[in-house]
Amino acid sequence: MDPLDWIARAPVPKLARCTIPRDLGEVTCIGEEASPRQARTTRADLDRLWGRIQALYRTGVYPGLQVCIRRRGHVVLHRSLGHASGNAPDDPADMPKTPMGLDTPINIFSASKAVTAMVIHKLGEEGVIHVDDRVCDYIPEFRRHGKSRITIRHLLGHRAGIPNLPPEAMDLDLLSQPERVNRILCDARVQTRPGRLLAYHAISGGFVLAEVVRRTTGRDIRQVMREKIADPLGCRWMNYGVAPAELDRVARGALTGPPVGPPLSTLLRRALGVELDELVELAGDPRFLTGIIPSGNVITTAEELTSFYQCLLDEGEYAGVRVFDPRTVRRATSEDSIWELDLTLGVPLRYGLGFMLGGKRFSLFGTDNPHAFGHVGFTNTFSWADPERQLSVAFLATGMPVLSLHAIRLVQFLGEINDVFPKIASQRGRRPSPNAAVRAA
Repeated sequence: MDPLDWIARAPVPKLARCTIPRDLGEVTCIGEEASPRQARTTRADLDRLWGRIQALYRTGVYPGLQVCIRRRGHVVLHRSLGHASGNAPDDPADMPKTPMGLDTPINIFSASKAVTAMVIHKLGEEGVIHVDDRVCDYIPEFRRHGKSRITIRHLLGHRAGIPNLPPEAMDLDLLSQPERVNRILCDARVQTRPGRLLAYHAISGGFVLAEVVRRTTGRDIRQVMREKIADPLGCRWMNYGVAPAELDRVARGALTGPPVGPPLSTLLRRALGVELDELVELAGDPRFLTGIIPSGNVITTAEELTSFYQCLLDEGEYAGVRVFDPRTVRRATSEDSIWELDLTLGVPLRYGLGFMLGGKRFSLFGTDNPHAFGHVGFTNTFSWADPERQLSVAFLATGMPVLSLHAIRLVQFLGEINDVFPKIASQRGRRPSPNAAVRAA
């Protein structure tokens, strides 16, 4: 037995893992996939990559997961594993187990920021706003308490100086009252000089951006995102929350992995505004799942999320539809912060204007992908595009482990992607559009 498998099966605290069936085929769903040849890989390589995903699932920290990978525009891996509900560590024994399907909608948490950023950039492309405008140009009352210099660029790049959401704003009843949320944020005080320091804005920045959208368009950001992005991409689900009648279709999140103690728990509370178990409880609340939380509750599928990133890889075009101008995509995904220490997360990161960026030696998307751009969601979502590999990836899972041995399997999975899909020689060192390659295939 693999030593890591032995460790994963060892006795652990109550919240550590879900029940894993002996035969994973019982909980596996495989969608339509292109031939390995179209993706310039082999069946053996894809089987090895799928083995990495299965090994990650066997750690028990994910009740269910979806993965979709596009190479050169072709869906080469589209699969789901596990359960959408009924198999979390705290689920009652008699709760029915609902399989995770390819079309099961999942909350992508902070990976929502990339989608929200493109709503803002689209309005910039249309001349409705400009990213270097001050927020108070659109929300005059926002200028209070030293916030008059905050620009839209600062919010997209996590430099606005208001990284933490005031505690009173965590009341889910406020999601139906955007005017009250706006008043709370207008009364907030800056913690650092706007534009000076990098500090991840987990939730606060999204609410401010949504109010800018509301003031400039007269509509909420949910309506604008549906019109500007989701509908042109042909997405069934992608939006902030779901309709109340569809709540039962959303995959349930679960707190998994060993209990988290200081100092990591302190760091998480500072970034999120609540304790970890409180966050999981909030995220399962119907008000959370039906409301608008621009930085944290886009609900979609892995296949839909890769269509979003494929569109950006193709310089704003998808399935013959022009969604963004190429200059808009370049503006959003170009480097804005160069391996600067993020004062909220406590690690150095590269950012664009709404996206986390890859790196040569190491990044959140594996290694040797300096031109990659994407975003992670709270411990369970990895989504990105790599122009040099002509690759778009979405890995969505419903467990929320923070620090456990599953991280070894996760790193192995991310590394395997780069091995299975090496850089395409003609694309090395530049940011290509794979449209031509897709048409040629």
